Order: sequence, then structure tokens, then C-alpha cells
Amino acid sequence: MQNGLENMSVADSKRELVTRNAAEILTVQELENLLDSKSAPSVYLGRAITGPLHVGHLVSISKLLDLQKAGFNAIVLLADIHAALDDLKSKWEDLEIRREYTRKAIELAVEWKEKPKFVVGSDYQLGEDYQMDIFKMATLASVKVALHAASEVTRMKNPKVGELIYPIMQALDEKYLGVDMQLGGLDQRHIMAFAREYMPKLGYEKSVEMMMPLVPSLKGPGVKMSSSIEGTNIKISASEDQIKKTIAGAYCPIGDLKENPITSIVTLLMLPNDGKFTIARENKFGGDLEIASGKQFEELYASKAIHPSDLKAAVSEYLIKKLAKARDYFESNRDLLHRLGPNFE
Repeated sequence: MQNGLENMSVADSKRELVTRNAAEILTVQELENLLDSKSAPSVYLGRAITGPLHVGHLVSISKLLDLQKAGFNAIVLLADIHAALDDLKSKWEDLEIRREYTRKAIELAVEWKEKPKFVVGSDYQLGEDYQMDIFKMATLASVKVALHAASEVTRMKNPKVGELIYPIMQALDEKYLGVDMQLGGLDQRHIMAFAREYMPKLGYEKSVEMMMPLVPSLKGPGVKMSSSIEGTNIKISASEDQIKKTIAGAYCPIGDLKENPITSIVTLLMLPNDGKFTIARENKFGGDLEIASGKQFEELYASKAIHPSDLKAAVSEYLIKKLAKARDYFESNRDLLHRLGPNFE
């Protein structure tokens, strides 16, 4: 897919770049209209500053690179109030250090040609107009609707009132950030659909919503990738040994692409970011293999032409290199991770 861009018209290649790997877009036609009508549309990605940044988060964050290349102005929302509403561990007095960590992690984990604009949620969400819109939307949305909207992104075993406010604020952020599109993971779908239904009820236009696939848990099906579940993810501050050990033990059935975290890292991170990569193999196993497209990779892996152990070695090498800046920074600033708590270390 990456190698076919030069054979398309400029308009077609731009659309291909914008939409590649997206799991769902609400709606494709509205996105088409946006690309036709604006040369420099805007997009925001919200990051609730709850837990440590890990490889799974990089799929949506790295997608901003595609969108920037296509002419989008990119905003990253450091959603501090969202974090406090969602996570009891995100105490109000801890938000400043969590903002510092999250911003630095995003800056260092991606090779930005132009860094996105970082906006802190509490800088505008405490304003009178924003607060009044929260109240207005709260009178329109039922508890059942708010619970459904928040169900995939908040901890709903014993929901607090704050967790019901969460989707209302995420919807309003589109208006107050002045963006044309919101970007997030597929787990954001309920909230994005909520925004599209309720923003017009306040007299605001709907934004385009783009959702990226989720990287499956490194432990395999049945266990969600989560910052709080050890072994399901790789933190962006992970050491080289931690990366090698975790990838070596990761779920990666031969010939099977379904719910495979290692092949997902290849198709969602490695190929979009680098365009190609090499799998080192001994001559008796066919020698080194250069992968230049997602289609090529998936066909080879599905046919069992690529062994999981060789692929894991390539993925480990990639992640060690990709996360080097973040790893070095946080290794030199262990006190920051220590202040954030054991889940970050």
C-alpha cells in the first residue's frame, strides 16, 4: 500500500494517506468533503494523563504523522481533568507531574517533523462558557446514554458521577479546540458517536471521527492490553532487556494474523512509520527478507513463510531503536517515574 502512493493522483494519494489503517471513520463522506473544502483542516487527539504511555498508544499518536503530511494541523490534548474524573489514582494534586510526563513521552516516542500543538484541558475547560455547555448537555443526555458512551474508556464497575461527565467533556472539546476531526482508538467509538448525536443539540456542528485499531494484548486473546496489567504491553520507557524479554514471550501464533500483537505492531507501526524493514534470517532459512508493504507482509506471514521467532527479533530491534530517546530521557529522570508511582517504573 505504501509503495502505491506515487502512482496515484495527488488527491487520491492524500486520501490514501489520511485513511490508511483507520478502523472506522464517521463518516467517510464527511471526511471526503472536508479534504475537498479545506487545505489545512485540524485534528485533535486526546490523551487522558492516567497511566504510562505504551506501544499500543503509539498507533493513534503516530497516525498524526500521516495527517500532518496530508496538511492537517495537529493538536494533542493533555486531558488532565478527564484523567481525574476517570481514575482515582489521578489525584488533583498530581496532575501537573502527570502532564509533564505525558507531554515528554509523546514528544520523545515519535519522530516528529513538526511537533503537534499541546493543549492542557484545564486551561480552557474551567471557563464559564464550557461549564455552561456541560450543564446544558447534562440536561439532554440520560444516565443510560452517558454510561454507554463512557463504558469502553472509564472504569465502570462502580461508576462515579465524574465518569458520566467524561463523555460530555470529550464531545465539547471538539468545539472548544476548534477542530474539524477527532482522532482516537476504536475503544473511543461510543464517545465519538455520542458527540455526533449531542453536539448538534447544542447548535454545534458535528466533527469527523477517526478511530484507529487497537493493538491486541501481548499476552494474547482474553487479556486486554493495559498499562496496569504487566506483560500485556511495553512502556515507552522500557529497557532494552525488558523489550526483548516481553516480545520473546508474546503471543504470536505462526501463520495466524488474528488478534496477533506482533503482526499488529508491524502493520500499524513499523510499516507506516518506516515504509519497510528487514527480517534477519540465516541462509539455511532463506536469508534476510525485506518487507516493503503490509500486503506483502500479511501474505508471507499467513503462508507461514515468516517464523514468529525471526519476526519477534525484528520487532524487538525496531522498538529498541524507536524508543531510544524516550528510554534515555526517563532513565536519566528516574525520579519523575518514581514520583508517578510503581506502575510507571
